[in-house]
Amino acid sequence: MRLAIALTVRRPGFTLEIDETLELAGITAVMGASGSGKSTLLRALAGLDTPQRARITLDGALLADSAAGVNLPPHRRGIGYVFQDARLFTHRRVLGNLLFALQRARPANGGRSPPAFDEVVVALDLAPLLDRRPAGLSGGERQRVAIARALLANPRLLLLDEPLSALDLKRKAELLPYIRALPGRFGIPLIYVSHAVEEVAQLADEVLILAAGRVTARGEAHAVLERPEAEAVSGHFEAGALLRVSVLRHIPDYALTELDLAGQRLTLPHIDAAPGTPVRLRVRARDVAIALENIEGTSIRNQLAARVLTIDAEPAGAYAEALLELAGAPTQRLRARITRESVERLRLRPGQPVCALIKAVSFDRRELGERHG
Repeated sequence: MRLAIALTVRRPGFTLEIDETLELAGITAVMGASGSGKSTLLRALAGLDTPQRARITLDGALLADSAAGVNLPPHRRGIGYVFQDARLFTHRRVLGNLLFALQRARPANGGRSPPAFDEVVVALDLAPLLDRRPAGLSGGERQRVAIARALLANPRLLLLDEPLSALDLKRKAELLPYIRALPGRFGIPLIYVSHAVEEVAQLADEVLILAAGRVTARGEAHAVLERPEAEAVSGHFEAGALLRVSVLRHIPDYALTELDLAGQRLTLPHIDAAPGTPVRLRVRARDVAIALENIEGTSIRNQLAARVLTIDAEPAGAYAEALLELAGAPTQRLRARITRESVERLRLRPGQPVCALIKAVSFDRRELGERHG
């Protein structure tokens, strides 16, 4: 699905200027710090706000053209929207919220009928909630109902505006697998807005980064999340890289899982995924150390053969950051945040073979999960 966006939104002290054409498949994340224009972009796409300049087409269908005086209202755009706060009808039970959307669903989505009610209920595990009222639901449950309601309206495109921002880490981890499975199960692409790099790392196929109302980076998730623009969102302390691995085996005696990374092995606390399952693993730069060779007699189990690509040192600061290419997987990289003194002491230089050390306990298994589709 192709989404062509050309728009300008001016507000006091802020201007959003976008001219992009996105090929939507799976989940496209829009990242940026607070005030970068993420929600403003979504509201313009959905027709909730009217830009000063706009031309928006979705698979060739014209949604807005300020020059031609075209501005379709939200209910005619075929775009679903899930807000941060769910916005359920509090006077209706969950079933009533869902039936309301089903009764007002678009009659066809490219000739396709709306998602089946029972399938949506199963996909989002809502059967136990149907007779309950929104006030009695947890934050994660409310968001699952809001997503189901948006799906039942039969959108061509689904927009999620920081749907996990009000949830604690446990609730976020519970909701991520549901969101991750939606495009493959229902054939509807998602645009997912967040400033949380861990969410984006687990969900996104493509990433677009906004800063001060402008696009500063876009592309495949693993590539964009390694770039300085992503670090500007997450901060130096959270900078890292995204690895694509698969489950090799579980070690139940120690509650560990072993992963395969192009022939190299990684061990981390147990994750609930079958052998062969692909997994996305975000490794923070601050959790990676560098040795010149494998170390014996250490508790650090993860020791990966790598090669130094670049070293970026702070001119007057204490730290340096090394970009490492993993042996056997030239497209997979790690970032290591170390001291400038370590660079000098180890005599690190581009092209040098090294060993990347990662503690198994540095991985938060609540942020991990299987990758569907």
